[in-house]
Amino acid sequence: MAEQKKPELKLPEIKMPDPAEMAQLFSHIAEKSQVIVKDFLSRQSTDGAHDMKDTMALGKSFMEMTQKIMADPAKLAQAQMDLWKNYMELWQKTLPAMFGQPMESVVREPKGDKRFKHDDWQDNVLFSYIKQSYLLTSGWIYDMVANVEGFDDKTKKKLQFYTRQFVDALSPSNFAMTNPEVVRATIESGGQNLINGLKNMLGDLERGKGKLSMRMTDLDAFELGKNVATTPGKVVYQNEMMQLLQYDPSTPDVFKKPLLIFPPWINKFYIMDLRPKNSLIKWCVDQGFTVFLMSWINPDEKMAEKAFDDYLKDGPLAALEAIEQATGEAEVNALGYCLGGTLLSVTNAYLAAQGTPRITSGTHLTTMLNFAQPGELEVFIEEEQIASLEKRMELKGYLDGSEMATTFSMLRANDLIWSFFISNYLLGKDPFPFDLLYWNSDSTRMPAKMHSFYLRNLYQHNRLKDPGGITLLGTPIDLSKVKVPTYFLSAIEDHIAPWTSTYSGSLLFTGPVKFVLSGSGHIAGPINPPAANKYFFWTNPKHPADADEWLKEAKQTDGSWWPDWAKWLGKLSGEKVPARVPGTGKLPVIEDAPGSYVKARLVK
Repeated sequence: MAEQKKPELKLPEIKMPDPAEMAQLFSHIAEKSQVIVKDFLSRQSTDGAHDMKDTMALGKSFMEMTQKIMADPAKLAQAQMDLWKNYMELWQKTLPAMFGQPMESVVREPKGDKRFKHDDWQDNVLFSYIKQSYLLTSGWIYDMVANVEGFDDKTKKKLQFYTRQFVDALSPSNFAMTNPEVVRATIESGGQNLINGLKNMLGDLERGKGKLSMRMTDLDAFELGKNVATTPGKVVYQNEMMQLLQYDPSTPDVFKKPLLIFPPWINKFYIMDLRPKNSLIKWCVDQGFTVFLMSWINPDEKMAEKAFDDYLKDGPLAALEAIEQATGEAEVNALGYCLGGTLLSVTNAYLAAQGTPRITSGTHLTTMLNFAQPGELEVFIEEEQIASLEKRMELKGYLDGSEMATTFSMLRANDLIWSFFISNYLLGKDPFPFDLLYWNSDSTRMPAKMHSFYLRNLYQHNRLKDPGGITLLGTPIDLSKVKVPTYFLSAIEDHIAPWTSTYSGSLLFTGPVKFVLSGSGHIAGPINPPAANKYFFWTNPKHPADADEWLKEAKQTDGSWWPDWAKWLGKLSGEKVPARVPGTGKLPVIEDAPGSYVKARLVK
């Protein structure tokens, strides 16, 4: 009987790097590193002391937590035994799998966790064991922190938030040797992926002047006015705070009453105008509205003393005067997104106090007015952190846009930090062109005086909800004076403006309020065009004091909330009149939309 040949084990072909290319690369690295280190060290004299102070304050809280855990040795021992039992169960199920039996799972990753989607995390015994060990340990750490006693609610939330940052950073998916996709790529390319990743990291460090400025997308793939922010229009007015855009009509007739959009100045307006197929601005134009929009300046150190009053005076109040010149209409409907919605509510309260309610309806998208429960952003508004932030802003005159971007990225670190770390640096891939991430990377500065006022009076002390709690332009602001019809949209998965918090804000008005809850989160909830046929929204004609009670009786409707809103707004917009073309009124055209203010980028 012929001897049966064993099948040959086929290993991936290993490509060895070229020595000359490697020498040239390391020479290039050395040259770039000198510049990067120099830039980094020059920043430490100003930023380093404040960063160290923040770190020490956080370390003190964790030290206190450790002491509380150690003070109950019986509870700690029980927790350790539970972890040991889980490890033993994992080992018992892993051992048979090493001899060819199917691998059984002791623990699974949470729904929506994209870190372990590669097949080897499940099919390969070694990597499945690594993944499950991590999940068991991380879950144990979360439980220990969540169950520690003796802390107030705010401190516990801070500890849980930073524990999650620590645990997420230690995920095996973030290390080359414990990520199966990276291991395969390294073998198949002979390490070229790591070389490319090093190049990408050096480029990001150089672009950030010694601070890692991670690219989320191809920053050269987009140009405002060319392939994003393309809805046709003109700049018809500008001052040092904003440019007023009037969009070209696309219908022969338009509603008599114009629509003024208040974007947030914490980021740029073109999230509402990324592409024609998902542009809220274009869709509004196509429904027959004359659309105006405020495009905010990206402030520098010269605007350090600009206050919230300036955003009110030179923003909506100036825009209302300009719109009347352009169209002859003294009254408008208005829409505000996020911080823009907060400004819209303040503007309506101010106009009500002045006896000139020129905004006759307000639409608020994911808008915080009552900041009693600001969600995970609460961990950034402690006195020590605000005081430290104010000292940094004093030195520059503004809050750097990168700091704000980092804050929001930390809320979803696995998606907005570590996924790009793996792709860019471990897999060595070039970032993929994606318009939403281009917008997300296009950060804005905050004037020092304005941002300090905003953090302290709204987030920290929650004064906006109180009648006369804040005063702007010499006028006490009282949201209960806002009696105009209001459409209040929130998003059920919003991690920046939690919907139950925004709902409590909608109760501050005394006029008729239609509260609507969309699917998805802070961006995809509001920016959900009907043609996409995605998500759903809830409505309820009642407006009870309790958010959960509202949801319990709400009706769910499939698809986008946009048509529902357009129907509501159309009834408040008057009869139809001939379409208005920018420049034909008393305001001449200054330049084409999207204007020059929005094109100012901090980092390229």
